Amino acid sequence: MNWMQLKSGSDVRGKAVGEGAVITEQVASALGMAFAQWLAEKLNKPVDQIVVSLGRDSRITGPTLLRATAEGIRKAGASVLDFGMCTTPAMFMSIITPGFSPDGSVMITASHHPWDRNGLKFFTPDGGIESSDVEQLLQLASALHPEDKVPAGSYQEKAFLPVYMDQLSERIRSGLGTSDSKPLQGLHVVVDAGNGAGGFYEKLMARLGADTAGSQFLDPDGMFPNHIPNPENEEAMASVCEAVKRAGADLGVIFDTDCDRAAIVDGQGREINRNRLIALIGAILMEQEPGCTIVTDSVTSAGLKSFITEHGGVHYRFKRGYRNVIDEAIRLNQQGISCPLAIETSGHAALRENHFLDDGMYLVTVLIVRAMQMKRQGKTLSNLIETLKEPVESREIRLSITEKDFRQKGQEAIDRVLSFAQSAPAWHIAPDNREGIRVSFDLDGQSDAGWFLLRLSVHDPVLPLNCEADVAGGVHAILLALNQALEGLEGIDFSPLRKAIEA
Repeated sequence: MNWMQLKSGSDVRGKAVGEGAVITEQVASALGMAFAQWLAEKLNKPVDQIVVSLGRDSRITGPTLLRATAEGIRKAGASVLDFGMCTTPAMFMSIITPGFSPDGSVMITASHHPWDRNGLKFFTPDGGIESSDVEQLLQLASALHPEDKVPAGSYQEKAFLPVYMDQLSERIRSGLGTSDSKPLQGLHVVVDAGNGAGGFYEKLMARLGADTAGSQFLDPDGMFPNHIPNPENEEAMASVCEAVKRAGADLGVIFDTDCDRAAIVDGQGREINRNRLIALIGAILMEQEPGCTIVTDSVTSAGLKSFITEHGGVHYRFKRGYRNVIDEAIRLNQQGISCPLAIETSGHAALRENHFLDDGMYLVTVLIVRAMQMKRQGKTLSNLIETLKEPVESREIRLSITEKDFRQKGQEAIDRVLSFAQSAPAWHIAPDNREGIRVSFDLDGQSDAGWFLLRLSVHDPVLPLNCEADVAGGVHAILLALNQALEGLEGIDFSPLRKAIEA
C-alpha cells in the first residue's frame, strides 16, 4: 500500500467505502497508534500519560473509523475521550478547554467530499498539524502492526458539544453586551446543516431566542440525501436561498459537513459567500481596527481589493490553501503587522480572536451578532457591502496536466505566461503575485478592467484558471490572449480553454 497517497494537504483522506477503499479500519487503527506515539515524542511525555479526544461527522463510516482510531490510540498505551458526533473546530477547542484539555485530538471527516470518502484531521495544542507532520505520521503508521498489540490505555465517552455551544453563546452575549438569556429575540435565522454535523446550531439559535422556522436538513445523515453540505456547491446554496425566502427570514446560514466552513444568505435570499463573505467580515473587523490587514487566498476579485482599500484596510493576497493563509496571517502578526483575519474564498475563515482556528460556526456567530445589532437600527448585513463592486463576468477553468512530472510542466506553463506578460503592453503583472501568475488587463479603454490567475493546484495535476472582467466580452478577450501565450505547449489538456473561447 502507498501510504503517501492518503495525504491531502494537512489531512488524511480517501475512499472509505466499497472496492478500492483506502481509509480502512486497519489504516485508522495504525494512524491512531502513530499519532499517540508522535504526540508523546512531540510533547516529551510518556505515551501512557497522553490523552487524545476523538470526534466524527455524520458520514456512514464515521462510527467504525472512530472506534478503530480509538483502538489504535489505546494500543499505543494512550487514553481516549470519545466525543461522538462533533465538529472539526470543536475538536481543537477541546484541547484548550479546562475540564477536557487532551494532549491532542482527531476528527474523523472528509469535509465536503462525497459520502463514500472519509479521513482523519489531527490537532495539537498549537492547532492543526502541518503537511510535513502528516507525512511523518503516515511513515510511522506504515511500519506499525496494531493487530499485534493489546489495548492498554483507558477509554471514556464524554460530551463536548454542549460546552462548545456554551462558548458560542458567550460570544453572542459578549458581542451584544448583554447577559440576557434570549439575546437574539426578534431575529429570524434559517439554519441549513446539509445533514452534516452542524444541526445543533439551530438548537443554539432557538435557545438564544431566535426564530428558526424554515431551518432544514438538521438531522445527521451520512448519505447526504438532500444536497452536498458545501457552501461552494450551487445546489446547496440555491436550496438555502430558497428556504430563507420561503420563511421570510432575516438571514440563513449553511455549513459544510464538519462545520469548519460556512456561508450566509441575506433576507432577500442572496448568497453572501466567496468575495462577498470576505468583504462582510472584513468590513466588521476594519470598523473595529482601522488600517488592519486582511489575508486572503490568491483568487479573490479586484473588486474585493478595492473594497478593502476604500475601507482603510490592507488586502494581502497569498497562496491557496487554508493552512497557507492562516500561517501567513500568524507570521504577519509576529512581525508587528496587525492582521485579525485569514480567509479563503472557499469559506475557511480564521479570526485572531479565536486562536486563528478556521471555524465556520464561529464566523457565522460573529456575523449574527452584527445582524442583531443592525436589525435594531433598521438595517441588514447587506448594507455593509453595498459598495462591493462585482465583476460583470467571471469564469473558472481547470486544465489537466498529462505529463508525469506535473509540477514541472505546470511551472513551465506559468513561466511561459509570465514571459509573455512582460512584453505585452496591455498585460500588467500583479504586484502581489505570490502564487502562479496573476495578470490584469486593459479592456475597452479601461485600465485594469479584467484579470486572470493561472496557478498550480495545491494537490492535483491541474492548472486552475480564474478569470474576471468588468466589461461585457472581457473574459472572452482575456482567454483569447492567454490561449495565444500558451500556444504550442504540450503536456497539458487545453481543450477546456478552447471550448470556453468557442462558447
